[in-house]
Amino acid sequence: MSLLLAFAPFIVFAIVDRLVGSTEGLIAGAAVSAGILLRDWLTPNRSPKVLEIGTFVLFGGLALYTVLAHPTWSIFGVRLCVDGGLMLIVLISIAIRRPFTMQYAHEKVAKELWDSPGFVRTNYVITGAWAVAFLVMVVADLILLYMPEWPSRIGIIATIVALVGAVKFTAWYPEHRRAAASGSA
Repeated sequence: MSLLLAFAPFIVFAIVDRLVGSTEGLIAGAAVSAGILLRDWLTPNRSPKVLEIGTFVLFGGLALYTVLAHPTWSIFGVRLCVDGGLMLIVLISIAIRRPFTMQYAHEKVAKELWDSPGFVRTNYVITGAWAVAFLVMVVADLILLYMPEWPSRIGIIATIVALVGAVKFTAWYPEHRRAAASGSA
């Protein structure tokens, strides 16, 4: 549940962007991100996570740029920045050897398992699946940005399929690994 809450700024952004506008959506995403970070700093036994920090920097930076520079970008241009930024956060978490899913998994898995090769590998695989989901979203954004004659529902469908796929994979893969481990034992 905590992992899904980390995506709340993106959900709020998408809703506000659609109903009010991109600038307001970016500001709303930044505000929700700040609220999640504040909750993590103020709650005992919680700490801010790579995804949450990256999300605040992403939305805060884009909101500040939009308010100060008043760019004239399309909805798909803004979404490309958001989805590309999210994909970058995930890839950076892999590059710095702290897959973003690992911080959430630490909250559910016994501490003695944190350094086990299976636990670490599982988190790299799941984080990789999320990177692929965000890549699908970025590709859909690029198609809609540079080929405006394509129906916009392509972006909606790609986003839903990618996110639902990543959520389902995140739930399925650890169980699959446990079953495979107990079957080989």
